[in-house]
This record gives sequence, structure tokens and C-alpha cells, in this order.
Amino acid sequence: MTQLSPKPEVTADQPRLTKISAYEAFVESEGIPNITGFAVDDLRTVEVKPWARLDCLGVYINLDGNGGTNDAYVAEIPPGGKMAPEKHLFEKNVYVLQGRGATLVGDDPNSRTSFEWKEGSIFSIPLNVWHQHLNGSGAEPARFLAVTTAPITMNLFHNPDFIFSNPFVFEDRIGDSRQFQGEGYMFTGNTGRVNVWETNFIPDIETFTTFSWKERGAGGSSVMFEFADNTQAAHVSQFPVCTYKNAHRHGPGAHVIIISGHGYSLLWPRSGAVPDDVIRVDWKPGAMVVPPNDWFHQHFNGGTTPARYLAFRWGSQKHGFSLGVAMEGEADVSVKLGGAQIEYEDEEPWIHDTFAETLARVGGESKMADFIPRLRGEA
Repeated sequence: MTQLSPKPEVTADQPRLTKISAYEAFVESEGIPNITGFAVDDLRTVEVKPWARLDCLGVYINLDGNGGTNDAYVAEIPPGGKMAPEKHLFEKNVYVLQGRGATLVGDDPNSRTSFEWKEGSIFSIPLNVWHQHLNGSGAEPARFLAVTTAPITMNLFHNPDFIFSNPFVFEDRIGDSRQFQGEGYMFTGNTGRVNVWETNFIPDIETFTTFSWKERGAGGSSVMFEFADNTQAAHVSQFPVCTYKNAHRHGPGAHVIIISGHGYSLLWPRSGAVPDDVIRVDWKPGAMVVPPNDWFHQHFNGGTTPARYLAFRWGSQKHGFSLGVAMEGEADVSVKLGGAQIEYEDEEPWIHDTFAETLARVGGESKMADFIPRLRGEA
């Protein structure tokens, strides 16, 4: 019988091994910065460094709220430049921050699809398909944010060749090439999917139509997106001037990018909204915040124009998938009914008082009396 070699003895003077995941090791090997924390002030101005693997400039962003499940990076293509081609076994959603350009997609060099993008475009590359991004300007850089499922993929397989050089073709993910021209399919409820636009490319997210979602509070509206048959999905939410949304909680990995408006978000552990435990993140266009797993969070329009944000996150309606507490309770149902949302009448009074003070500094006045009984003198 074959015998295994004995395990090496561990002595007291030997240094302890520091645990590091396959993904963390990969990021260290990339040679570009890695931003951590709760938020990024402005994705459009964050410093980027030369990124040899992709032949561009870049920075990784691994905020605490991703829970090690997904990540983000900013890539900048110099004027007249193009990134190195790539393909990989993790999903990737892209939001264009600045500039304009084009992307080539397809494993067969004789039949590749191309589409043009600009600031405000969002798109996704089908899983494990060859693609290359090109800057369309010879004078200005092009910059985009990508949110990917690389961490969970790399930590499961911990084999770069398998992830980046895998020949398998996901025929079910490729879809119709017209979806890279801005075409898609709208699902409004008769299939069990509500207000979902299914596509691979949206030319301009800043003007895309949103639909009323009164359950989330204060006249807000939203629209859901599902790209390239991914598990990772997205949505856009908009809420009126001088209002804010209900607090709610969910699992990790929701990257919230501010498209328009000025305001702030509050983040706090599930134990309760005690002021000393609450983190405030002030934001403007270009900012990004990722609420930690199972933390309540609440978004406030503290400016003089409507606020709109884009969220790249786990869990499409087509492919149910949850991490952490993502499916413990519906995000638009009160915690009193088993959901994950705090209704206005149940929130701590200081939350609105702080909002009113914030508005007063810019000459605004809260419009929340229609939604909060105590502001109308009701019990």
C-alpha cells in the first residue's frame, strides 16, 4: 500500500501562515492599487496606474460591502488606445464614466460584433467570450467602471488558466447580436418578472424610463436590467427632490453608483439606527457606495434636482441567486411583516430631522410630510 509522506513538523519559532484567498493573491499580482472602505467619492477622478495585463490604466475597488463575493475596477484607455483582448469565466457589467469608444465581441475573428458606447452607456459581455475595448477619441481618455464576479469565481477554482483560457462556449449566454445595438425585451409582470429590460447594451442610462415603485417610498421609480443571461443584475432608481427612500437591507455586493443629484446615504448594522453606529456617506455624481451585508441603508436626496443611481448587484429575476441575507425578506416589505424594509412611521425621528437640517443648508425644505404621519401631527 502506498504511504503518504509524513507532515512536516511545526515548531514554535516558525512564522504563522497568513491566509490569503486566490482572488486576493491575483489582485496583488496585478500591480495596480486596490481601494477599500465603504465608498468612493468620485469614480471619474480616482487615481489609476499602468495595468500591464490589460494594457491600460486601472485601479481595483474592493469595498467592504462586497463581502468578498464580487468586485469592481476602473479602467482608463488613453487617447487613441485600445485595451488588450480578454475572455474569462466571470460575469462583467460595465458603466461608462467618461469618453466614447467601441467594443468588439466574438470568439470568431471573422464574425465579431461591434458596438459603440459613450458616457452613460452600460453593457455586459457574455460569459467567456473574447472581447476588446477601444477608445474612440484621439484626444481624450475613455474611462469605465466594471463590476465582476471574479472573487467568487477565482476562489472556487483557484486556477487562472481555467478562468482565462477556457475554450468552453456558453451558447445559452451569447444571445441575439441585436441586443448589442440597444434592442431588448421588456417584461412587465405576466411572466413573473416585473419591469425588467433584458438586453446586452443600453446607450444612455441617464434618460432610460423608470416605473413607479410606491412600495419603496416617497414617489420613487425604478427599472430592472438583466444582461447577457447573467446572474448578476442591475437596476436604476430615481427619487424626487427633497425626499428619501425607505431603509432596507439585503445581502452583499450591491454597487450603488450615483448618476445624478446630490445627497447622502446612511448605513448601519441590523441592531438599530443608533446615531453613534450609523455611517454617513455624502455623494454626488460619480460616487459609489456598497452597503455591507445585512446592514440597513437609506438614500437621501439632499440637493435641488432629482437623484438617480445605478446599482450593479447579485440576483436577477430570471436566475434566482442569493448570498448572505439577500432573500431573507423582500426589500419592499415591512420588517413587521417579515420583509427587509423599515417603514417611515417606524424609523427613528432623528433620521428625518437630520435630513431637514441638510436641506436647510442648500435652501431646500423636506417634502416628507405626505409620507411620515408624525410630521402631519398624527399619532
